[in-house]
Amino acid sequence: MSRVANNPVTVPNGVEVKLDEGRVSIKGPKGQLECKVHPLVKVVHEGKEIRFEKQGDTPFAAAISGTIRALVNNMVTGVTGGFEKKLTIIGVGYRAAVQGKKLNLTLGFSHSLEYPIPDGVTIETPSQTDIVIKGADKQVVGQVAAEIRRFRPPEPYKGKGVRLADEHVARKEAKKK
Repeated sequence: MSRVANNPVTVPNGVEVKLDEGRVSIKGPKGQLECKVHPLVKVVHEGKEIRFEKQGDTPFAAAISGTIRALVNNMVTGVTGGFEKKLTIIGVGYRAAVQGKKLNLTLGFSHSLEYPIPDGVTIETPSQTDIVIKGADKQVVGQVAAEIRRFRPPEPYKGKGVRLADEHVARKEAKKK
């Protein structure tokens, strides 16, 4: 059984923690994030630590307290350092460019695709085939990367498409005559 919830989350300098009825708000230099807390979890803020206590002896109480601890830890990490995902575009003529609050993608279709950049996320294109997504909320950054990847996922024969920078695509051999 996991004991993730037993480890406290350390709060660095410059980060404010606010506990409300069933909510945790964390404010830092990169922004402010908020999370709902399940009733089976008690959150205690003492000094530079946030501790999590399960309310009950059920396996679900232990599991949800570990989940809430992980979410709060990601929030603290996000408001201090932020999260980043890198995407790579592979294919002849495939490219990306940021134009204002939209990401313009040319991925081999008869038309170019425009992806509106959500609030709290910044997208950069250091080159035409690289996309860097940054933000304070880990879940939003990952969701944006998944939505962009979904426009043209990598195919197994030539490897063309949008992929995460560290993603390995299993290649297939073409049909033999």
